[in-house]
Amino acid sequence: MSAPDTPGPSDPAAPSDAAPPYAGLTPEVALAALESVGLWPSGQVLALNSYENRVFLIGLDEPHGGQASVVAKFYRPGRWSDGQILEEHGFVAELAAAEIPAVPPLELAGATLHHAAGFRFAVFPRRGGRAPNLDDRDTLRWLGRFLARIHAVGAREPFRERPALDAQTFGEEPLAWLLEHGWLPPDLAEVYRGVARQALDEVSACYARAGRVASLRLHGDVHEGNVLWTEAGPHFVDFDDSRSGPAVQDLWMLLGGREEAPQRLNRLLEGYEQFRPFDRRELHLIEALRTLRLIQHSAWIARRWNDPAFPAAFPWFDSPRYWEARVLELREQIAAMAEPPLAV
Repeated sequence: MSAPDTPGPSDPAAPSDAAPPYAGLTPEVALAALESVGLWPSGQVLALNSYENRVFLIGLDEPHGGQASVVAKFYRPGRWSDGQILEEHGFVAELAAAEIPAVPPLELAGATLHHAAGFRFAVFPRRGGRAPNLDDRDTLRWLGRFLARIHAVGAREPFRERPALDAQTFGEEPLAWLLEHGWLPPDLAEVYRGVARQALDEVSACYARAGRVASLRLHGDVHEGNVLWTEAGPHFVDFDDSRSGPAVQDLWMLLGGREEAPQRLNRLLEGYEQFRPFDRRELHLIEALRTLRLIQHSAWIARRWNDPAFPAAFPWFDSPRYWEARVLELREQIAAMAEPPLAV
């Protein structure tokens, strides 16, 4: 639970003069929140590396389930509805029931989602581990097998509350928000608009080439920081970005750069297809999904700018150099999307 949170859905930004979203979340509030659900914190509080939400490792005077500490996650106000959070909890519990190594929240006082001092929070068991070695064939096969099992469960039924990951929610809407709210330097606004528009046209072409592919419940943000590795293998954490989409969304972030991507993809699919077939048409979507993530990432930072953690973490964001780099990135993606997909 210590991995950094990454871009989530396109939600309305707070006004620039609004109070920071976590201004009232002090260590004392976090400790009192745990007491409210029947835990006995020792007073030891360690803030874990997290941008989107606030996550703390909290020691316990009386161990719970054999654990001397737990992870408390305080959800960003206004991002997800209660129903959407509970749908995530239900999905992760479904995976754990299928003996897939995901980490569901603890049920405390008869619930997994709790409220305290105006915040919503959940409590998770502590799980350690290291980042996986993505250059190791057996590691990639192992990951592929578990991703296929996650997707087999994810395909059983759709999300009803959580949105889909698609070109509208991760491309069109974030781009429109950035332009409407004046985040682009004046001399780069039209350049960025034009390049982003061309990139989204190429995204549409990629989806057209892929045709109708299946949409299923996903982890949504499978990168090496959200996979913790132990001698027993991987376990998957932080389903906060879980939503519906194509299966390849949970694979492409593990592929690395273009040099190592073909080999990594083949090894992942060696494991994946032991448990579930993979639709090769989805390979047309890899660079399209990467492009959407780039556009969404910029909007994500802009929408969080009134949170003091964001200017501190991304001090270059409102500089012309940042946007010049984004223009170059999108031009590279336009070229990448025009190339044939990765070969398996």
